Amino acid sequence: MMKNLILLISISMFNLNISAQKIQKTPDSYFGQCYEFSISKPLYELTEQFPNIDSTVNRIKEIKDGVKTHATPYDNQNPNELEDRVRQLSAGSRAISAPLVNFEGQNSSDNSGSLDPTGAAGPNHYVQAINSKYRVYSKTGNPLMSSLNLKSLWSEASDDICDPIVLYDKFADRWFIQIMDGVTNKILIAVSTSPDPTGTFYKYTFIPNASDFPDYPKFSIWSDGYYMTAYFLNTNSGKYSPRVVIFDREKMLAGDSKSGMIVAPFNPSASAPISGEKLFSALTLDADGQLPPYGTPNYLIYYLDNNQQSGVTDASAMYKITTTWGSKTAEVVFDNLLPVQSFNSYFTGNASEDISQPGTTEKLQALDGFFSYRAPYRVWTGYNSFVVCNAVNTGNKVAGVRWYELRQDSMNKAWNIYQQGTYSPVDNVSRWVPSIAMDDNGSIGLAYTVSDSGNVYPGIRYTGRLANDPLGQMTFAEQTAIAGTSSLLGTNNRWGDYSHTALDPDGFTFWHTNMYSSNGAKTRIFSFKLTGTTGIMDSQDQSEFIVCQSDNLLHIKASRLISDNKMNVDLFNNNGKLITGKTVFPASNAFITSIDVSELATGMYLVRIGNGSFQRVVKVILFK
Repeated sequence: MMKNLILLISISMFNLNISAQKIQKTPDSYFGQCYEFSISKPLYELTEQFPNIDSTVNRIKEIKDGVKTHATPYDNQNPNELEDRVRQLSAGSRAISAPLVNFEGQNSSDNSGSLDPTGAAGPNHYVQAINSKYRVYSKTGNPLMSSLNLKSLWSEASDDICDPIVLYDKFADRWFIQIMDGVTNKILIAVSTSPDPTGTFYKYTFIPNASDFPDYPKFSIWSDGYYMTAYFLNTNSGKYSPRVVIFDREKMLAGDSKSGMIVAPFNPSASAPISGEKLFSALTLDADGQLPPYGTPNYLIYYLDNNQQSGVTDASAMYKITTTWGSKTAEVVFDNLLPVQSFNSYFTGNASEDISQPGTTEKLQALDGFFSYRAPYRVWTGYNSFVVCNAVNTGNKVAGVRWYELRQDSMNKAWNIYQQGTYSPVDNVSRWVPSIAMDDNGSIGLAYTVSDSGNVYPGIRYTGRLANDPLGQMTFAEQTAIAGTSSLLGTNNRWGDYSHTALDPDGFTFWHTNMYSSNGAKTRIFSFKLTGTTGIMDSQDQSEFIVCQSDNLLHIKASRLISDNKMNVDLFNNNGKLITGKTVFPASNAFITSIDVSELATGMYLVRIGNGSFQRVVKVILFK
């Protein structure tokens, strides 16, 4: 056993030495080249080559995360907040449909409460991952392959693999799967070589500084990279510090073994006074709808709560991230502190005393202290926007969902809080582990876990609002995706860790995966739409938008529009850069126009039609 230990140490030192040779340091950030690269077998050829390691994985994860009884170390712990002035006390009344598709996801064999469910939808598939395995489904819920251990992609990984993230990069029509290796600190990323998620994947291994483990990672898609935030644990000092990591999206999509990552420190400013040890799981913006123009800074957001940190006011803090691949550097700079309506995200000093369940004194962790995954970003005509949400304590440890829509003026680039609300009808039911997204009409979908001390077992529900509904209100009636049938017992109070709401490439269908309890921890996958007349565009999308090429002209035809208001027609390259645009004036709710593409190379482009109230974006392949 000692011999094996010495061999393991020798191998680890050898790997770390190679990694260090590929890292280029600057005063504020460092660049690390891909450590290992390969191409996988087609997933449909893989079988369960490794034993099920759910139990081991989740035990290791719970031990590691157990050093933080809550996500955020508190220094104030004041449970007495002023009344939440934007709390929505009753559910909406607008009729909402049952889930369009609703099927069972992957489950754990060890009854773990920390499954970390994540997933995304493409044109023809849905891919879900949990803590140690992944699976590809058709969009009707039919499994297209067996549930595979994530080690089937990375056989060299340790048994301590966790915190997966699945994304569909619709701008490139590719799939993205990521996991962390808790023993070697490796960041393992797979990008599909084609639109087919059952096919082959480019596999990339990245290693940050030797002693840093990137815990609780969150990923997003941007025009100049795949962005990651993580809570880096220094295994020597035992201290945590937040960092931003940018991966070279362009090279990774091309299967370039020389792709790299930029790791940038994140130092809160005097304007947003919170130490790195207390800052957990900040989010970067994730492009939905269309990519921002290449070179557009991404933004990082987290919140401040005076119930958790001394000397702060309730606010959202934003930092601007400027990435320069030419110099292989990134800069994270304080941008703005936006005061918000008072809220209380503090539950208890002991996470085992958070969320009640029926018939037991065992409670579930509230996952308080940070914004939930994701922060979906939209480019509109005249402004940009994103939505974000988190769990709050509305009183007596009943959790509600505080949510925001933030907008950025396209001219002066200033961000403001356009609307905010706390969804928490007065029924003593906790709503937490939320995830939020916005569709192509500006309508917002919200899904979350529910539980109470009476007869609501941990289950999943959803609601939403249309774009022109009263601000701060979820106007749709609450709908149940699946009801829990039992309390979750004996899991060291762990629950969920992640949930994930993704937008379908059609721009109007929300897909959500989350946890519920039925004789143990389970996951569910479902989809829904928000239908109804918005006054801007019917959410059932009655418009018709056709783009086709004829020789050197790209013809654009739109009909069944909601009005004859002036509309912009813009052509972008695949990195989000505006190539050309024009203004059209529809007649009888329709227009036909064309764009000269004689100077453009063969490839994928994006066409957007829209104004301040409506937009549609479609991909088009130009041929020469």
